[in-house]
Amino acid sequence: MPYKAIRKNPSATAVDPKILAALREIPVAALSDNMHRNIGTTGLAPYHKPVAPTMAGTAVTARSRGGDNLTYLRALEFCRPGDVLVVDAGGDLNNAVVGGILTFYAAQIGIHGVVIDGAIRDVAEIREREFPVYARGITHRGPYKDGPGEINVPVSVGGMVVNPGDIVVGDQDGLLAFAPDEAGLLIEKALAHLAAEAETIKAMKEGRWDRSFIDALEARCNN
Repeated sequence: MPYKAIRKNPSATAVDPKILAALREIPVAALSDNMHRNIGTTGLAPYHKPVAPTMAGTAVTARSRGGDNLTYLRALEFCRPGDVLVVDAGGDLNNAVVGGILTFYAAQIGIHGVVIDGAIRDVAEIREREFPVYARGITHRGPYKDGPGEINVPVSVGGMVVNPGDIVVGDQDGLLAFAPDEAGLLIEKALAHLAAEAETIKAMKEGRWDRSFIDALEARCNN
């Protein structure tokens, strides 16, 4: 079998748009608090203009050599409107994987966000747009286009494993990924969490916030 520069697999089934719509109304922190607070990316940052809706979409994944965007270019063909393209570029910051033009094109074809565990460039341009772009860092040095790469395989970005077809959510606080069959219960818990937080804010405004829980927290400490 001849060697191929990019190994390609079909994209996973798209997540129900109603689930994604519900997730766009929930901050990532509220979801994270109901996922043991130890899941999600570290070291990746948002570079787009802050927006109120949470980014939410079906993961199309890619693994590429650091600083090379041949795989990204091909992976765009596997993305449908509402997907999030997640690229494991090994955290390499020597050359940018994408910049203003290729993130603009992703937005034009209806992708809901791009996540790069690697470098980007044209940051001033990207920061003027609301299209979600997350990356590990910045460099002016442009990409190579040589491969190799893989499309729709399990990847790791910012220390978080993302499988093809996972739901990826992101806001200014960071990114999470989880299987679609976990979404229903997670949404339910996050909404209850937000309702409890709203009640706490109300109690603070009315001067009746019960702080006795702090005594209990301190009492359980061993030191």
